[in-house]
Amino acid sequence: MKTGSRSLLFGVHQFIWHSFTVLMAWIKLYGWPNWKELICIFIHDWGYWGCSNIEGQEGERHPELAGRIALYLLGDEAEYLCLFHSRNYARKHDMQPSKLCWPDKLSIIYDPWWLYLPRAWLSGELKEYRQKASQTGAVPLSASNREWHQWLRSYYARLGIEGHKNMNYEGELLCV
Repeated sequence: MKTGSRSLLFGVHQFIWHSFTVLMAWIKLYGWPNWKELICIFIHDWGYWGCSNIEGQEGERHPELAGRIALYLLGDEAEYLCLFHSRNYARKHDMQPSKLCWPDKLSIIYDPWWLYLPRAWLSGELKEYRQKASQTGAVPLSASNREWHQWLRSYYARLGIEGHKNMNYEGELLCV
């Protein structure tokens, strides 16, 4: 089974738990979502299914499946919400991250290390994430997994809050 599929079944992007944590972060940032936003929260990472990586070329295209589903079922606004919840995907298409980007990042505050790290390890994502953090100079490979998670949690929480603060009322990003 490929890493992306493992992530959705029992890893970091586990389709029930991750959706719940993103919903909690959405409520913290915006209040209750409408029904279309709720569906987008639930489906936004489904594109990881069948991906051999999370951080590589396959994984970077994961928003496309949810975008297609959202467009078909819910319309243009929902497509945008799903497609551009990924900052990397938005950047590659010269678009601003969607309103879903920030609760997706902030969701880690609802995911304690003792639940996050075993899922990341079992799915194979932990190695990929740790290597990327090391390559960017954020956290050396010599740091413990808990130290890495502490850094990631702090970084994503700050990113989610700051990204949300920098959006105007129409959901467009003012600055990053």
